[in-house]
Amino acid sequence: MLMRTDPFREIDRLAQQVLGTSARPTTMTMDAWRDGDTFEVQFDLPGVSPDSINLDVERNVVTIRAERPDVDENVEMLAAERPRGVFSRQLVLGENLDTENIQASYDSGVLSLRIPVAEQAKPRKIAITSKDGERQAIRS
Repeated sequence: MLMRTDPFREIDRLAQQVLGTSARPTTMTMDAWRDGDTFEVQFDLPGVSPDSINLDVERNVVTIRAERPDVDENVEMLAAERPRGVFSRQLVLGENLDTENIQASYDSGVLSLRIPVAEQAKPRKIAITSKDGERQAIRS
């Protein structure tokens, strides 16, 4: 299949990825892992003020938005490589996580989320009885 490329569209796309706008925010890098009964997520947000970070939860979707302000216009920049503007990321969480008890902290430019595994998703023992009336435990 033949595809046309528009170099100006690519330049515009790259500029929006780096600079970010409220209509098209820049994504933030993250690491995620499970540690026992907790799902851990960390986002890199160096130089972002904690006051500019918004964390919203709606059902099983977590939305993180942050903003790094533009450089003062009166300053002559010699290098401007750090992305500025709006950063955004959405996580769609499984039903096995407890979104009611998310804990968030921000330290040294890293936003950390701790999301516990829901009680109903944890392994549990179920007692059964036999015809003889003896109780046995079965792990599920």
